[in-house]
Amino acid sequence: MSPAVPRVPQGFHTITPYLIFKDAAPALDWYARAFGATELFRKTDDDGKIRHAEMMIGTSPIMLAGEFAEFPAWRSAETRGGSPVHLYLYVEDCDALFARALAAGAQQLLPMQDQEYGDRQGGLTDPFGHVWYIASRIREL
Repeated sequence: MSPAVPRVPQGFHTITPYLIFKDAAPALDWYARAFGATELFRKTDDDGKIRHAEMMIGTSPIMLAGEFAEFPAWRSAETRGGSPVHLYLYVEDCDALFARALAAGAQQLLPMQDQEYGDRQGGLTDPFGHVWYIASRIREL
């Protein structure tokens, strides 16, 4: 009898974001530069376009892929004109990562500032249309 396969893969959480890009390869490169992401996996088609990839930012995995005509629901934030889904990223030094992302080409949405709910946080839009809040907890309420 074979051992049981874990229903949630090791290193993953029960919810994992899955982001779609016009072209996922530049996104993987950008997240590595801006957020220190580590690429875990990449599957490409015969033309080299990413069908599925996985990266890790901090302790959180994120799945991603490029747009493909045969999957009309798979449309990037760029194609849709933005995304209603925003991502909240906790890090040790939010000011440094925020500055790093801006230097890599992100656009500031909200300035970095202390929030009444205990976080220091700023908002930005990455070059692919996804909104990120970069935060560090600075006090417990």
